Amino acid sequence: MLRANTIYYPLIFKMPAGTSRGVLNKKESWFLVIEDSHKPGIFGLGECSLIPGLSPDDRSSYEAELGALCSQIEQHSIWNSNRGGLFPSIRFGLETALLDLNTGGNRLFSQNSFTSGHEGIPINGLVWMGEKSFMEKQVKEKIQAGFSCIKIKVGAIDFAEEIELLRNIRANFTAADIEIRLDANGAFKPEDAMEKLKYLSDFSIHSIEQPIRQGQTDQMAGLCKTSPIPIALDEELIGIMSVNDQRTLLKQIRPQYIILKPSLLGGVTVADTWIKLAEELNIGWWATSALESNIGLNAVAQWVFTKNNPMPQGLGTGQLYKNNFVSPLLISNGGLFHNKNAGWDVSTLTP
Repeated sequence: MLRANTIYYPLIFKMPAGTSRGVLNKKESWFLVIEDSHKPGIFGLGECSLIPGLSPDDRSSYEAELGALCSQIEQHSIWNSNRGGLFPSIRFGLETALLDLNTGGNRLFSQNSFTSGHEGIPINGLVWMGEKSFMEKQVKEKIQAGFSCIKIKVGAIDFAEEIELLRNIRANFTAADIEIRLDANGAFKPEDAMEKLKYLSDFSIHSIEQPIRQGQTDQMAGLCKTSPIPIALDEELIGIMSVNDQRTLLKQIRPQYIILKPSLLGGVTVADTWIKLAEELNIGWWATSALESNIGLNAVAQWVFTKNNPMPQGLGTGQLYKNNFVSPLLISNGGLFHNKNAGWDVSTLTP
């Protein structure tokens, strides 16, 4: 017999995190705990957490949905998979909690060269929005830490200052030294997006995520067709659950890349579908965590490793929180590694 409950555990940022949707001081998070009465002491953990203004499930009924899910688990009912479109982070949490339970409850889902500590996952270094001096400081720190790929969020400060920041980077580091990815989070207006993309293209930019807001299919398709910088879709994918709708979206827009965030898309199974469709259309992809704790990050990282994608992934968010969980995950020289000799401390979530 299965037992289930959720624990509210807000994640507190070490310093305010600037995004195009405002400044975040905490991330609302719940952890789904599933136990099997036939396996005493073993439980699976799944992370269900929200990004205000971005997560489709950022709604007042969220906790009630979690309660209904726990009741259904204990009654051996099946949570309606269609709810995944409304509550993708819950679907991600359920999927990973069951996987954890079924593999022994130690957050080790498979044995491979990543979980054994022999091989890491290349990741990009994330530069948060803020004053130009603050962003410059972050860039220097990421380069000194051994990152060969950095991701810079743009659209929050004056565009001329962002151009100057990129100019300073390229004055010291060529594209062969440092790969620069940009993330606009939909900050550009459709009418001036192309002009800004042309300015940005002077700095050998690898790609830019979501230059304009999602839902403007024709305008985004036009940008992807003519942009001097490859475009990656991110928010555009959220809430698209039907395979036919997913295929139609990719065919209409024809982006160069897509960005996969399992907890915003509805789990790794849904992300696998996006990968399959993208590869059919010769569209590249990489995965990014959606600011999860080490529990969610661990699940995404172990899944990504099995995909054998050599591109740097967006998995460098495990050091953001004051109250994150002690885990085997560590960042070294621009890569995410799993230290097999380190353990977990999830005592605050123990049933």
